[in-house]
Amino acid sequence: MSLNYERRGPDAPDRLVVLVHGYGANGADLIGLADPLMPHLPGTAFIAPDAPEVSAANPAGFQWFPIPWIDGSSEEEATAGMERAVADLDAFLDETFAREGVAPAAVALFGFSQGTMMSLHVGPRRTEGVAGIVGFSGRLLAPERLAEEVVTRPPVLLVHGDADEVVPPQSLPLAAEALEQAGFEKIFAHVMKGTGHGIAPDGLSVALAFLRDVFALEE
Repeated sequence: MSLNYERRGPDAPDRLVVLVHGYGANGADLIGLADPLMPHLPGTAFIAPDAPEVSAANPAGFQWFPIPWIDGSSEEEATAGMERAVADLDAFLDETFAREGVAPAAVALFGFSQGTMMSLHVGPRRTEGVAGIVGFSGRLLAPERLAEEVVTRPPVLLVHGDADEVVPPQSLPLAAEALEQAGFEKIFAHVMKGTGHGIAPDGLSVALAFLRDVFALEE
């Protein structure tokens, strides 16, 4: 299925940041991040798709897949939903790269919460590697499968609040360990002190520095 999306930035961009939202939210929820980032990332467009399913817990928002302990779905439903969402996000990325005329090597995936889970799962399994993956307040899905299924190993930045009440902060070191075991060499981490399930200014500053680095933008 084709996903609806929000877009900000130049018509013929040199590079793209794909913002992948969390459970119960939508593309409009994250596209606002383009405002503080765009002045420091010249020539970059920002694209934020809506997840394919209406959220069971928040009908005003969307979900990439069900989460059993939040919406009462079964593990089977969650797994099937995830596989469908992976295919949908993959197809969306292919369509977006073609439409925007931007190669994967000039694209960064930027996820929040469930969007981080999607970005960390989809990015490394694509044949052409993206420039980098930023993951806020999420976790790595099926870490035991990564080493066997990984195709490309882009730089990864993991950011988490140490007071996150939704996704445990311990998810960050667990993801970093699995990435390292799967052969990723560029893994960066930042802990936002006193931050819950959200994006604090210090985390966004670290993400910006990471994006400028993977996009090879000069100071």
